[in-house]
Amino acid sequence: MQFRAIALALSLAACTRAQSAPRAAPPARETGSVAAPVAPVADEPTGVTQPAAPAPAGLSEATFAGGCFWCLEASFERVNGVRAVLSGYTGGREEHPSYDAVSNHGTSHAEAIRVHFDPAVVTYEQLLDHFWRHIEPTARDRAFVDVGRQYRSVIFAHTPAQRAAAERSKQALAASGRFREPIVTPIEDAPVFWVAEDYHQDFYRTHPDRYHSYHEHSGRREFLRAHWGPDADY
Repeated sequence: MQFRAIALALSLAACTRAQSAPRAAPPARETGSVAAPVAPVADEPTGVTQPAAPAPAGLSEATFAGGCFWCLEASFERVNGVRAVLSGYTGGREEHPSYDAVSNHGTSHAEAIRVHFDPAVVTYEQLLDHFWRHIEPTARDRAFVDVGRQYRSVIFAHTPAQRAAAERSKQALAASGRFREPIVTPIEDAPVFWVAEDYHQDFYRTHPDRYHSYHEHSGRREFLRAHWGPDADY
């Protein structure tokens, strides 16, 4: 089932949306033998998503997709030299995509993050290494227990230099033998990045209980520690 798009009446009764009619449940998500984590329907504010502004002077930007943007945002905000991380939608054709549309398979966008970083403190290559260690690079249209094209992993390059660095990084990972299956994460030019609704920004801070309920049961820990070691960050 779509964990992050289904509200359970009992556990989330106090957080029901203030709307006249409930949102229809999205299609079922394939979870195999993994217990489905519970995460909320997002009671997003009204409004239309807008393109992200350029990074502030002195900072560079990077864009990654790798499943749940709540989790990628929380992970990258811990990196020294990263000054800001935005959750949003990119890689699709539709303008002003909403969480409802993206999460219900209604657009061609992926959930993604836009990272503003200080290149004097952290390099793009270091961000790439962090990215690989927090995604499932052998999966197509899926990230751990989240299934759907909106959860695909992608490196969105902003410059030819970023694309070249991403290609080298991907080749090095494939040659390392760390994964038995091929690395399928594509490298694409960065298109418009649509900033997600306010509700999703810093979700791990503003809704810690609900975030951790999802994060701890998402399959990240098991997969990442199986491939990167028992102490790997997840």
